[in-house]
Amino acid sequence: MGKEQRTAITPRRDQDYPEWYQQVIKASDLAENSPVRGCMVIKPWGYAIWENIRNILDGMFKETGVKNAYFPMFIPKRFLEKEAEHVQGFAKECAVVTHHRLEEGEEGRLVPAGPLEEPLVVRPTSETIIGESFSRWVSSYRDLPLLINQWCNVVRWEMRTRIFLRTSEFLWQEGHTAHASRKEAMERTLDMLNIYEKLAQGYLAIPVIRGEKTAFERFPGAVNSYTLEAMMQDRKALQAGTSHFLGQNFARASEIKYQSAQEKEEHAWTTSWGVSTRLIGAIIMTHSDDDGLILPPMIAASHVVLMPIAKKAEHRSSVMGFTHALARELTDLSYHQRKLVVEIDDREIGGRGWDWIKKGIPLRVEIGPRDIAEDSVFVGRRDRDPKDKVSIRRGEFVKTVISMLDDIQMNLFDRALRFRDENTVRIDSKDDFYAFFTPNDAVNPEIHAGFALAHWCGGEVCEEKIQQDLSVTIRCIPLEDEPETGPCVICGSNSSGRVVFAKAY
Repeated sequence: MGKEQRTAITPRRDQDYPEWYQQVIKASDLAENSPVRGCMVIKPWGYAIWENIRNILDGMFKETGVKNAYFPMFIPKRFLEKEAEHVQGFAKECAVVTHHRLEEGEEGRLVPAGPLEEPLVVRPTSETIIGESFSRWVSSYRDLPLLINQWCNVVRWEMRTRIFLRTSEFLWQEGHTAHASRKEAMERTLDMLNIYEKLAQGYLAIPVIRGEKTAFERFPGAVNSYTLEAMMQDRKALQAGTSHFLGQNFARASEIKYQSAQEKEEHAWTTSWGVSTRLIGAIIMTHSDDDGLILPPMIAASHVVLMPIAKKAEHRSSVMGFTHALARELTDLSYHQRKLVVEIDDREIGGRGWDWIKKGIPLRVEIGPRDIAEDSVFVGRRDRDPKDKVSIRRGEFVKTVISMLDDIQMNLFDRALRFRDENTVRIDSKDDFYAFFTPNDAVNPEIHAGFALAHWCGGEVCEEKIQQDLSVTIRCIPLEDEPETGPCVICGSNSSGRVVFAKAY
């Protein structure tokens, strides 16, 4: 038998995928668990990724007329109770504040005191409290459309948590709009889904399927929910963005009314849409390998690390001078409307290169006396084998670094798309469907089958049976697919098209 493959991350993906995910986060210094159960501390390397995502999205939102605002994180309980389906959907996840101070009790312990007149829910989502503001801001059709976004945190008291993917508190943006017509609100709903698709595919290098949620999976209180679904390397689905057409449900609950041009009182048509720090988890699980994190250059915290190597003291001055001069040349460059971000790691320790491999930086550059003598640098790309490094003339490297980053970006997307396509199947029989989703990997049962494109009759009975039997859900009804008739994979009744089935996060 040959030697077992040695990797920077233990265990490997094929050995224990959930633990591999946690170890990638630890090794890359993205985040850590906080003392508060289910919450996380996002460290600078991880937060820089979120900042880049935020800045990209914020620019795209503003190009469509959206303006930022901020609303309270405490929501009176009666606000949630106005929309029955909404409160039912979030009731089990709500954190509730009932007291407004602490005072000293027995044995010097602090105990809650000063009960509130009305319990306050810590924001799980903001439709209700933003609706209250909208009801005061809107009185005429001239006040519409109202296009608002906020960047904030939300709290959903999760029972089973995992950093970035499902935490009790997380960061996100939530957009809320009000319109004078159904048509305009629906257009806005789909426009925002398109923006999320552009972010996922163009910046995160994650291929996604655009689709509509079934009634069973729909956002509580929405008329229609639209989603982007991505495949992770364990072949489970991850929801990478949602946009909801709320109809007039929340407008009626919050009394968002306006006088039309015909001087009739009407309820507004509203939307909401959002993405969260869950996207960082999606990046990890789409691109990373058994040596650690891999970051798409478009959202990477930094693009290039320069590692000077001067084993002899007499070489240090010339090596550092070369390194800083190269850094100045590189930071003068722009990468897709953003300055190229360059790190200099001059620590005199072994293993620096592996530190940066595990952190996922796109390009690693080594600079030693021999490189300086040849006016060259030694370059490694994170999308390739760590041992695959090449010598490049300094001028050529500066000239081609942007195209090199673009090539990494495209390679990551193509690799993820190929993986998804290879693990997506069309299934027409119930026996094949159940066999596809029955775990057959005794070593690593967390590696799943993939996406199944199968016919569904549209009935909740079949949908619930699949979920109960296999823990599989309908991820979406694809928007782009051509109509195709066939028998439902469960009951055999008529179906007008295939839907995406998968196990999901």
